Amino acid sequence: MISTEELNLLNIKLQTTQQNIRREYLQHLFLAYFYQQKEADGCFFKGGTALRLAFNSPRFSEDLDFSLKDYNPKTVENLIIKTLQEIEYEGIKTKILEAKETSGGYLSRLDFSFNDEKIEILLQFSKRKPTDVGEVVIIVGNYLPPFPVSILERSRLTTEKMEALLTRTKPRDFYDLYFLIRSNLISFGQKKLLNEALVRLKESQIDFELELKQFLPKSHWGGIRDFKKSLEAEIVRFL
Repeated sequence: MISTEELNLLNIKLQTTQQNIRREYLQHLFLAYFYQQKEADGCFFKGGTALRLAFNSPRFSEDLDFSLKDYNPKTVENLIIKTLQEIEYEGIKTKILEAKETSGGYLSRLDFSFNDEKIEILLQFSKRKPTDVGEVVIIVGNYLPPFPVSILERSRLTTEKMEALLTRTKPRDFYDLYFLIRSNLISFGQKKLLNEALVRLKESQIDFELELKQFLPKSHWGGIRDFKKSLEAEIVRFL
């Protein structure tokens, strides 16, 4: 297990809260043990945390999202339990607070206790679309030696992020879109979704600076002071 001193140093280095650092360490730990299991090959990592860990988005994220190749709730449960058992060997106490099937797949809410702190992480598994495929990437971070994960193929991953924005219009979704455009991860085939996102952005009354500060390093705070205008300019430039 990583030491408290190392975590505190990362807190300073990455210019963010202790909670973000500790949660991200647990995300790395969970993914590393999760993907050591053969049954996890059909689970494709996706969402905002995938953007951060696999594509270096500066935004810290809370949840772990997956698409399932062959949905079987018992398999998912076993994967989670075995992963938590390995994490327990690291000296971290774990607890499943909630576990249930949903209309779209499976949800599990986990509690981790270490160094007298508690961190919750939500796992969401969605049933894979027939056209979904995965690709293996190596996660390189500040917490563990590099390890492989299977992520949702990037064009599908970005499409899902844009669809999520249109569904719930959360500040983090708009920021992820900004990151995708700036990182050249948007294709011209996604222009229709981008046009719809522009409409949602213009209609929004979100205080982006207030909402995004907690998930971005201090060095990025200056870039969100007029975030709505900046994102609108990026979308128009792309279109």
